[in-house]
Amino acid sequence: MSCCAPPFDVSGTFDGSAARQEIRLASRELGDGLRQADLSVPGVHCAACIRTIETGLMQVSGVENVRVNLSTRRVAVKWRGEEAPDLLAALARLGHPGHLFESEADRSDPELARLIRALAVAGFCSMNIMLLSVSVWSGAERETRSAFHWISAALALPCLIYSGRVFFDSAWSALRHGRTNMDVPISIGICLAFGLSLYDTLHDGPHAYFDAATSLIFFLLIGRTLDHLMREKARAAVRGLMRLSPRGAMVLRADGSRDYLPLAEIEPGMRVVLNAGDRIPVDGVVEEGASELDCAIVSGESAPRFVAVGATVRAGTLNLSGPLTIAATARAETSFLAEMVRLMEAAEGGRAGYRRIADRAAALYSPVVHATAFLTFLGWLMATGDWHRAITVAIAVLIITCPCALGLAVPIVQVLASRRLFENGIMVKDGSAIERMAEIDMAAFDKTGTLTLGQPRLVNGGGIAPADLAIAAEIARRSSHPLSRAIAAAAPAGGHTLSDLREYPGLGIEGRLQGQLYRLGRAEWALAADVCGHEAGTVLSRDGKWLAKFAFEEALRPQAKAAIAALRSEGIAIALLSGDSEASVHSIAARLGIGTVAAGLLPAQKVERLAALAAQGRKVLMIGDGLNDLPALAAAHVSMAPASAADIGRNAADFVFLHDGLDAVPTALELARGSARLVRQNFALAILYNAVALPIAIAGYVTPLIAALAMSLSSVLVVANALRLKSGSSVSPQPAGTISAKPALVAEPGQ
Repeated sequence: MSCCAPPFDVSGTFDGSAARQEIRLASRELGDGLRQADLSVPGVHCAACIRTIETGLMQVSGVENVRVNLSTRRVAVKWRGEEAPDLLAALARLGHPGHLFESEADRSDPELARLIRALAVAGFCSMNIMLLSVSVWSGAERETRSAFHWISAALALPCLIYSGRVFFDSAWSALRHGRTNMDVPISIGICLAFGLSLYDTLHDGPHAYFDAATSLIFFLLIGRTLDHLMREKARAAVRGLMRLSPRGAMVLRADGSRDYLPLAEIEPGMRVVLNAGDRIPVDGVVEEGASELDCAIVSGESAPRFVAVGATVRAGTLNLSGPLTIAATARAETSFLAEMVRLMEAAEGGRAGYRRIADRAAALYSPVVHATAFLTFLGWLMATGDWHRAITVAIAVLIITCPCALGLAVPIVQVLASRRLFENGIMVKDGSAIERMAEIDMAAFDKTGTLTLGQPRLVNGGGIAPADLAIAAEIARRSSHPLSRAIAAAAPAGGHTLSDLREYPGLGIEGRLQGQLYRLGRAEWALAADVCGHEAGTVLSRDGKWLAKFAFEEALRPQAKAAIAALRSEGIAIALLSGDSEASVHSIAARLGIGTVAAGLLPAQKVERLAALAAQGRKVLMIGDGLNDLPALAAAHVSMAPASAADIGRNAADFVFLHDGLDAVPTALELARGSARLVRQNFALAILYNAVALPIAIAGYVTPLIAALAMSLSSVLVVANALRLKSGSSVSPQPAGTISAKPALVAEPGQ
């Protein structure tokens, strides 16, 4: 059927109850009983297609409006009724099959699935060939040996064709572009070992080396799969940040109608309607309404921010308490949230230097190995005239110099270090982070949720009359504001029964008790004009008269002071980088003795600070927990976050510590430096192995199987050395309540 086929009659009833249920669940309420469903129709190509779809769907019972967007191939259908119309069946009858419209979903990882399948095939084949080899090398009869060789060849073939393709494709890609990598000598060694083994099997030779070829593939695939998993975890943070952006928003048209548009179709100047609980889709300015916003993604500040008409709002922040109408000032791709995603992607890209170093090492390693094996072949051929003997020795040289020990030198230490870290309540998200942690010379801390627990507590409760405190606590229990929760926690529940309770976003809460009006919140709101004077902060009033004032402070994390002292003793400089206010940041810095302080930083400014420190030669560990810390966590030399951080904050960090104490930071540093020492020792062992084994192989004293065993022995040596890694020691415990009595934060509910 042509894409421009004439319309069909689609007014009938279709048997598609499951599809109708999906459409209803995916649709959005527009008000007055009207709902909107968005469908994707990939086959829309021209104006005739649009006319066909719009005319045809308008014939479906319940449909009131249809609009086709040719550029996005999206069909917006407005309908009424308890049951959704069967729009998908109608589209199919029109010759334009479609599906529910949604932004690009997370796709499965085909490369990981391919590696796991290849690993499974290689493991099955190599283990079975090894069992057969035991019988052959134990002195099996000629007929049995020949049969086992043929069975081994049959098992090795799928291993090479399917599992070995991972290395063959990489090697061929490098050779086609005139370069080389470590997969080139691996591929040559595997193919030669298999080819010679097949030749010996055909000619009834006493030995074959199928086990060497398949075992090599299996063990190398283990390392390749783990490496891929590490890299995918690093990308998960960017995907998590992108999920903070809603898929679309309700747009208020000039004629008063409402349309739910995908994020990509929202243009500057459009009016966007937001309910409490909605995330702001694009940067904008408030035109109607007043509410509180969770701006943790911008500043990291735990207290909600009050916004009213004229206030600027940023994409990704969460509308907490009231309806808003905003005028968009930027498209989604130029919004604040999109900028954070770009900052994280740029920071991740900056780590490609490690890959370039590995490539340069491979470029040097491969030619040396190839030249050595080729010269060995020529030397033995000229010396003996026996091509079989010459190629057997050359294969042994290729296998015995396989970089397995060098390849394991770092990963095995990282695996063991990860286990030791976990035993200390620390999870490592990226193996290379352990070696980067060992290199740091500076630690930069966020404040809220990192140096502090991010939970304000009342510090002057003992100085407030118990009756007044009980009334304030009863009022505060009606609010989820962090400062209200701190007041509510200071007195037992059930003391008073208040009526007419009402919360005013950004101002406070009021209620009546025995005919009197009590207010808890901003002084300028709670107090009468003639008694307010210069009073500020959070107060309790009765009929406009002052009763009590509340002071708050943020509790330090356990072991905060001891951890910072331990880092200083290791020669680590300390800095505090925060998006919070100057007063609260400098108060915390003074309590911990931190001299390098920067407050009021936006996420991009934190990245700029880290870039400036890196330009000075500093290697900075960033410790943060807020959404606003994500780009900084990604941009730092290495990063760390508490388990209490947001999901995407934990994904962005290289390390996550599971308990409250900051002693995890010096513990991770101690283990990382111990790991670095073991890695250097492993490299020395691997080099020594090659220096001893290579001359012996060239001299012809090693068969391919012995070469594979020697290569395995070198791997065992580096593993045994890595097992010497000791568990880290924690810093001296510091009680969580060891904090200054001076209030660090004075604020009010709704501020």
